[in-house]
Amino acid sequence: MAPLFRRRLTRKIKLPHGSVLAREGNRFYRCPMDTLTLLEKLITFDTTSWNPNRDLIDLLAGLLRGAGAEITLIPDESGGKANLYATLGPTDIPGVALSGHTDVVSVAGQDWTKTPFGMTRSGGRLYGRGTCDMKGFVAAAVAAACRAPTLKTPLHLAFSYDEEIGCIGVRSLIDKLAAAPIKPRFCIVGEPTSMQVATGHKGKIAARVICHGVEGHSALAPFATNAIYMATDLIAVIRDIQKQAEASGHRDDDYDVPYTTLHVGTVNAGTALNIVPNRAEFLFEIRPVAEDDPLALLADIRTAADRIVTRTGAAKAAIEITPSANTYPGLATAPDAEVVSFIKTLVDGANETIKVAFGTEGGLFSGVADIPTVVCGPGAMAQAHKPDEFVHEDQLRRCDAMMDRLLERLALGI
Repeated sequence: MAPLFRRRLTRKIKLPHGSVLAREGNRFYRCPMDTLTLLEKLITFDTTSWNPNRDLIDLLAGLLRGAGAEITLIPDESGGKANLYATLGPTDIPGVALSGHTDVVSVAGQDWTKTPFGMTRSGGRLYGRGTCDMKGFVAAAVAAACRAPTLKTPLHLAFSYDEEIGCIGVRSLIDKLAAAPIKPRFCIVGEPTSMQVATGHKGKIAARVICHGVEGHSALAPFATNAIYMATDLIAVIRDIQKQAEASGHRDDDYDVPYTTLHVGTVNAGTALNIVPNRAEFLFEIRPVAEDDPLALLADIRTAADRIVTRTGAAKAAIEITPSANTYPGLATAPDAEVVSFIKTLVDGANETIKVAFGTEGGLFSGVADIPTVVCGPGAMAQAHKPDEFVHEDQLRRCDAMMDRLLERLALGI
């Protein structure tokens, strides 16, 4: 896409009233003032989670600085990735935060008929990786900041990296917010909810299990300790816990799956059929409803693992269970919370609330930073993470309308 505004650095730049500049290398961009134009630019950045996001973040930082925002960048150790936190308006009172992640999932192995990192507009849909999850919301938030009037209540924008691999990148930003003397009064996480107000989602604990057995020739298998058998015994325990949760555990009928789920996703073991394997690995996760304690379930699994090891009778047998960084808390905002009432006034037709099946950074904003939080954004998760991802243009128009109402409220002071 050609830059919206371009001049050499050494030349005097004259801009129309209300325009702001961002720099990308030796190119300048005028704040587009509309969501679709900015989204078209954001889609061109391949910010798949294993890639840097810094070029995209620097572009957004330039636009927001031009709009008068105070900017904080929180880079990772490599410097190639960064969180961005921006504030427009006063800095000495609580405001409203708009939260979004800038990374996207991979397109590898997917059969796209559209260009994944270039936006295609067709039949009222905008195609491209991230249009739905969730650069559409990021574009709407930044476009709103660029057109913001003088605000009596501050607007904050919080953009993160590595959300798609377990809400990892945002944690440095969350820690700063948790320790801040003044933090946002409310937070809106703009994950795709079809512009419905979501008050909850399940959390997640993920863990790696390594079973250590004793190798031997398969002809003498009874004298060895089969690590695959240890793994399958523990997987059977996990399945039994799942059955108990489904049959008699706590239920929340606002979810598609109204009970806590446990799931084994990968298994790796063995080198040859005639060798009793001495090692087996698998990954599992727990996604609990709010009333269930995932740490208690994890403790039950550890206890079962100890029993399995003891039963082998082998001195070298062991089972290691290591939770991964791909872990985040759930979100459980009360339907009558002040943040819910506030957001409902901003969204057309938002009379009810929902809960979503997927995880978000909302549980971290709410549970760790102690900021009342809801999830509300354009698009539907059913269109994300798949070939020809798209968002309906109407969804972005509804998001822009929400932003306009938010700006009106912040200009008046809430």
